[in-house]
Amino acid sequence: MRRLHGGRVQKVSVAAGFTCPNRDGALGTGGCTFCNNAGFTPGYLDRRDGIHAQIDTGLRFLDRRYPGTARFIAYFQSYSNTYGEMARLRACYEEALAHPRISGLAIGTRPDCLPDAVLDYLAELARTRIIELEVGVESCDDAVLARVNRGHDFACSEDAIRRAAHRGLAVTAHLILGLPGETPASMLEAAARLSALPLTALKLHQLQLVRGTAMARDWARDPASVPLFEEEAYIALLADFIERLSPAILLQRLGSEVPPALKLAPHWNMRLSQLAPRLSAELARRDSWQGKHWTAPAA
Repeated sequence: MRRLHGGRVQKVSVAAGFTCPNRDGALGTGGCTFCNNAGFTPGYLDRRDGIHAQIDTGLRFLDRRYPGTARFIAYFQSYSNTYGEMARLRACYEEALAHPRISGLAIGTRPDCLPDAVLDYLAELARTRIIELEVGVESCDDAVLARVNRGHDFACSEDAIRRAAHRGLAVTAHLILGLPGETPASMLEAAARLSALPLTALKLHQLQLVRGTAMARDWARDPASVPLFEEEAYIALLADFIERLSPAILLQRLGSEVPPALKLAPHWNMRLSQLAPRLSAELARRDSWQGKHWTAPAA
């Protein structure tokens, strides 16, 4: 971002009031078993405010935290932000882009909420703006996706990512490591499967149990049914995963933090800011790097 845009580019979260086909009955109700959007919605957001006002609030917070930021992009983060009528999508995106300090958009969504018309419109915006599409893949294992009530399979993610990248859009995938039913082998296989896709970037998240979710209720009844990573085991898995990941894929995130009031488990003695240095130390100990065990596709 510094190379492309002359300095740090920071996301300003906004909540536009979208929902999800896995919540409104189109696919199902209740959402994914791990999901409580309050767990990753910034505390400074007030959903009752309009998009312009939310951006102003976020900028006041971020100007203090990240002084000297070159550009800001509006981050449509909560729920599925391409799930709606085109007229409403245009209105929300263009209200954000009309803010004088906003240079582009980051749009979080599901792979089954990306019709061609939406991708064509985003590709048009990307000619003059920073546009980043964030697609929730979450797992590359269809049995795991079904178990967490995701409502789509991995082929749906592959198709959406390829159609978006074909239009020149920068696509970031989200992956949760440690969902029930995953194994070390399946998670490492995910690195290979994602490496075969035209991804620009990847966000990795460790499984965390958030109050108010179906998975948290399952864990309360039977903790063994939802195994959780201890921090050392997660760092080791990250290193194994990254060794098998294409070096062309940028890593935007290695883990996540849920607000303490909402998180049930796991409880680590490590802040998120310590994760990257500890991973770097583990890779150095192994004399390793991203892509060390990645196999490039045959020409």
